[in-house]
Amino acid sequence: MMIERPRRLRRSAALRRLVAETRLNPAELVLPMFVKEGIDTPAEVSSMPGVYQHTLDSLRKAAHEAAEAGVGGLVLFGIPAEKDERGSAADDPNGIMQRALRDLSSDLGDAIVLMTDLCLDEYTSHGHCGLLTPSGEVDNDPTLERYASIAVAQAEAGSQVVAPSGMMDGQVRAIRAALDGAGHQDVPIMAYSAKYASAFYGPFRDAAECAPQFGDRAAYQQDPANARESLREVRLDLEEGADLVMVKPAGAYLDVLRQVKDLVDVPVAAYQVSGEYAMIEAAAARGWIDRERAIHESLVSIKRAGADLVLTYWATEVARSL
Repeated sequence: MMIERPRRLRRSAALRRLVAETRLNPAELVLPMFVKEGIDTPAEVSSMPGVYQHTLDSLRKAAHEAAEAGVGGLVLFGIPAEKDERGSAADDPNGIMQRALRDLSSDLGDAIVLMTDLCLDEYTSHGHCGLLTPSGEVDNDPTLERYASIAVAQAEAGSQVVAPSGMMDGQVRAIRAALDGAGHQDVPIMAYSAKYASAFYGPFRDAAECAPQFGDRAAYQQDPANARESLREVRLDLEEGADLVMVKPAGAYLDVLRQVKDLVDVPVAAYQVSGEYAMIEAAAARGWIDRERAIHESLVSIKRAGADLVLTYWATEVARSL
């Protein structure tokens, strides 16, 4: 009886590379970047070694490096010098996000896709993703009006893709209507459709300075126990006009990512979030894991589960290695 020998195709690195089912491509990676108003030098995020709150100048330099490495996109997060209850800096034409967009648009043109996080938590004094009722609840419909205004401000400053992350009901419809009404019909929306109330966001809140001042975001982000709910959110966002959909976090939600990929016929993004990054960096710094192998394996797993785009803080480093 003949013995099957699948190991034949694993015998060398060249053979394994030749028959690999899943491959990473620099053009499919998106680099999240933080730009902070009022600082003179870039500040490393203590819980995310190698990630910085950028000045406008250092942002431009890092963006050039990403583009030269072949990274497909950047997603920007702005940190204003002053915050208020309405997040007024978010749609200020002279706000930090809009200034960064104008700089990068001028520098990079179409060399890389400029994406913008569209939310209020980085800009509000209370750290929540929308306007609040007197009792402290996030007020859905007035928040949509703010999102609509922010979308137009970002598009006019040069955003090529807006990415609403607030998980408000009806946010995609409101943003699409505002963009179309302002003559930005060609600006796509990448919806954070399946965004979970995750414990893996802690380092991001250090980087974006957006931790809630009270309570949490479980009333508007999704329950980690639920998967079918994500599919409902995805369907709703597509009906409202989303051009791409996202699953966030990635690593702990590969099952959800696979289900979303099987459901839709639009590009699917997955966000390898700050906690995923920080855990690998921390373990590697202690010599517990092989850093480069762990990074590569984590990204291949996300691609294998169905992601067309991967948002990762290692985008530039990995793109250079491919």
